[in-house]
Amino acid sequence: MSGPVHRALKDSYLAKAVQSGLQAVPGDKRKHIAEAVRPEFLDSLDLDEATRERHPTDARWDDLRGRGVPEEVVAIETHSAETSQVSKVIQKRTASLGHLQDQLTEGHHVAAWYWVASGRIDFVPHEKTMIRLSENGIQFVGGRLEAKHLASLSGYAMQPRKRRNRSRK
Repeated sequence: MSGPVHRALKDSYLAKAVQSGLQAVPGDKRKHIAEAVRPEFLDSLDLDEATRERHPTDARWDDLRGRGVPEEVVAIETHSAETSQVSKVIQKRTASLGHLQDQLTEGHHVAAWYWVASGRIDFVPHEKTMIRLSENGIQFVGGRLEAKHLASLSGYAMQPRKRRNRSRK
C-alpha cells in the first residue's frame, strides 16, 4: 500500500496500522464524512488505537486520512460538540502532535485538523469557541466533513498558532 498517510509514516511504527481507503475509520464515524468526498481518501489510520499502547493515559486524536488530490494528510476527530469539550479536543490535538512529531517522514505534515460533531452542537458563546479552536489549529466543521471544508485547507498547519498578547487600554 502506498497512500499519503502511509508515505508520511513509512519509517514509523504506525505504518503497519495504515489501511486502504477508510477501512481504519470505525463504521459509526464514517457517516460523518460526506459520501461525495469518501473516494478522495486513499488510506487511513486509527490514530487513537495505534498510539494507545505507547500513550495509554494521553488524550488521542481519532484518525488520519490521506487524500489523493491534492496529496495530503488530514486529521479527523469525531467528538461531542459542547463548550465543556473544547479544552479536551485541544488537548487531544496537542498530545497527538507530540505523538506524531518523531513519526512523520521528513517533509510530511498534517495539513488540517478537523473536529466533526458526533451529535448536536452546543457551543456558548459560539464565536469565542471558533476563535479559540482556530488559535489552536483546529477547524470545527459541524456534523459532517464536506468538500467545502477540504477545499479550504490553507492556513491550517501542523503547529498551533501562537497567541498574541493584546494589551487593553
